[in-house]
Amino acid sequence: MNSRYIEIMDTTLRDGEQTSGVSFSASEKLTIAQVLLQEVKVDRIEIASARVSEGEFQAVRQITDWARSNGFLDKIEVLTFVDGDASINWILDAGARVMNLLTKGSLNHLTHQLKKSPAAHFEDIRAVLELADSKGIDCNVYLEDWSNGMRSSPEYVFQALDFLTSQPVKRILLPDTLGILTPTESYSFVKQIVDKYPDQHFEFHAHNDYDLSIANVMEALRAGARGLHLTVNGMGERTGNAPLASTIAVLNDMMPEYKTSVNERSLYTISKIVETFSGIRIPSNKPIVGESVFTQTAGIHADGDKKNNLYFSKLMPERFGRQRLYALGKTSGKANIENNLRDLGITLADADLKKVTQRIIELGDRKEAVTPEDLPYIISDILDSNAIEEKVVIVNYVLTHSKNLKPSATLQIKFGEEVFEENAQGDGQYDAFMNALKKIYFQKGISLPMLTDYAVRIPPGGKTDALCETIITWEINGKEVKTRGLDSDQTFSAIMATQKMLNLIGIPADVPLVSPVAKDALN
Repeated sequence: MNSRYIEIMDTTLRDGEQTSGVSFSASEKLTIAQVLLQEVKVDRIEIASARVSEGEFQAVRQITDWARSNGFLDKIEVLTFVDGDASINWILDAGARVMNLLTKGSLNHLTHQLKKSPAAHFEDIRAVLELADSKGIDCNVYLEDWSNGMRSSPEYVFQALDFLTSQPVKRILLPDTLGILTPTESYSFVKQIVDKYPDQHFEFHAHNDYDLSIANVMEALRAGARGLHLTVNGMGERTGNAPLASTIAVLNDMMPEYKTSVNERSLYTISKIVETFSGIRIPSNKPIVGESVFTQTAGIHADGDKKNNLYFSKLMPERFGRQRLYALGKTSGKANIENNLRDLGITLADADLKKVTQRIIELGDRKEAVTPEDLPYIISDILDSNAIEEKVVIVNYVLTHSKNLKPSATLQIKFGEEVFEENAQGDGQYDAFMNALKKIYFQKGISLPMLTDYAVRIPPGGKTDALCETIITWEINGKEVKTRGLDSDQTFSAIMATQKMLNLIGIPADVPLVSPVAKDALN
């Protein structure tokens, strides 16, 4: 079977930035552009709308300067308008050389927004296209509201296409502007157009208002579309656009007759970058890039994975630079727990494994989350053994907070049989606690792991005495490790999570003796 190459144009920096509350800085835009082109390897990126603001101009200028130096300038596109020479001058000054001209794709838009006749609109478009061509600018053309145009005014759409196919236009872009299409319509509308203009390059631009964007993309390709417009994490106005990661996975697994240049292993990386820069958190169950999508929860699934990979599909996490995890909770079976214990280098007898399994199920029934890092503590508690003992103990601490004074902490910590005490100030009570802890470890020439994330959760509508869960993420030996504490006091729950981290990294070697006074404090 002959494969057909599909161009992927990513519009995260233009259409994706229209997500409510999102505004990328110039440096963030440059970073996203570099990763999309160099690592994700999309064919083109649409980075801005012309004439929006001075900040947008500077962002485009930075990207085009970089693109020119690295051979990517022909892959950088800017949305422009039918406004004489205004948009053209703007993108020329910004250093861009490809424009995506926004024209009207429905008679409804043309009549009520522009209040012009088709002939007058086409004449305005002609003037812009001729000027752009004379300036050495490559032109693609959007038919805004094209999907509604095909529903309500198809004669106008084909009138516009008859005109555009006679102009110096490289690609014609067909947007489902309001995300209204069904898969059947997507196929039918694109097929009618491709059949009538077989030599023209048409691209499909899906929105996700009915959660049909990927289904519509599939049908548009089957109908003959030669390119797709996608966004990272499906960002975009209202419900967003067709998502990059899911679309690529669908094409690779379900439509192998279509090929793209996209590197699957970079999809998770760009997803996290955009999530961080945009501040828009993606759901943990979002296909391909969500945190939990490669996590098996049911024990029967983990058991099946062990027995000939019964619950594996083509969506293997390694394709996307990720790994399969096995969740711990009330639906966990022995296989889930064995997988996690194996990763920790722990082996248990079958009878002991059953006891640990039962305890995890009990915790799950109380809606408590259990992490792999909790397993050594559960094992120690259940088996009442010294195999995994808590060698680092925070014995006592005093935290103070006063108006107009810096918070302070006095800390007493026990390494095996030895006790240390230190005090410090900080910008908050937990910061003061950590500063005192760092002083103790500094005496041994040991740096504590870097804290990379600190999350606090309380039940919705919780009272003032509600349990508070603090989840701290540390970087230990190049890996992310999460520890959690649970208490009605937020600072104490953070200290509990920190103590778990200290036991994970182990007791400092050659701890010197402490004074008898400090020892007496334990008695």
